[in-house]
Amino acid sequence: MRVALTGVSKGRGGIALPDTSAEFSSGRVVLAVAETEQRPTLLGLMASGRMRPDTGDVLIDGRRDAAALRRRIALVDAPGVSDPAPTVTVAGIVAEELMFAGRRSDPVAALRWLDEAEARDLARVPIADVAPQRRLRLLLELATLRRGVDGLVLVSPDRHGGDPREWWALAHEYAGRGFAVLVVAGEASTAVLAEADTALEHGAAAEHDGAAEHDGAGASGGARRIRPSRVHPSPSRVHARPTRVRPHSALATPGGRP
Repeated sequence: MRVALTGVSKGRGGIALPDTSAEFSSGRVVLAVAETEQRPTLLGLMASGRMRPDTGDVLIDGRRDAAALRRRIALVDAPGVSDPAPTVTVAGIVAEELMFAGRRSDPVAALRWLDEAEARDLARVPIADVAPQRRLRLLLELATLRRGVDGLVLVSPDRHGGDPREWWALAHEYAGRGFAVLVVAGEASTAVLAEADTALEHGAAAEHDGAAEHDGAGASGGARRIRPSRVHPSPSRVHARPTRVRPHSALATPGGRP
């Protein structure tokens, strides 16, 4: 599955959401950078077929089909749209999502699901009190239960606090399972991820140099060292800013359902 947003905007002159283009596809992660309170949610709604842009197009596999977008893409944790009420317990959220997924959704089924997710300890905890990483993993996993979901749009995970590298690694985990993943977050998170990627590149370069020396010294018969590959490449980024859409390297891709 490939979803392409081309020149989408919302509001007169793009005041609500400036002209933005992005593309995400199965097995890949893209980070869309959007600032202000409502722009991340607006972008998420458009990317998942739940809001029509005032300008531009949103295509799924090369065609306009809002119904297919809504059916195949889950909009996850979008503020004011698909985020759970803060006082609802985790068990209550699980039961509701099991119902939406067409599964048995009574309290016993909810607790059984939490056992399988190794999250039984959270059953009676209000979702607002769950640590960011566990919250996002629960909501993402629940979103995948719905029949036909091939893509995940995760909105503003950075608003919960925590280390952006954790939810970025989590997004890669779901992409590794074959989902198309779009994460919408702010500039501060992007800076942290870019800094982490730079450090990773420097470490990889140093390791490569050391391994080359080792290989040269052992070429007469020693075993070659197997060097680890980079697990989480730097984010492809698109910015919700007028006329400034800047895709950023290392992923091959350019740049929930309530």
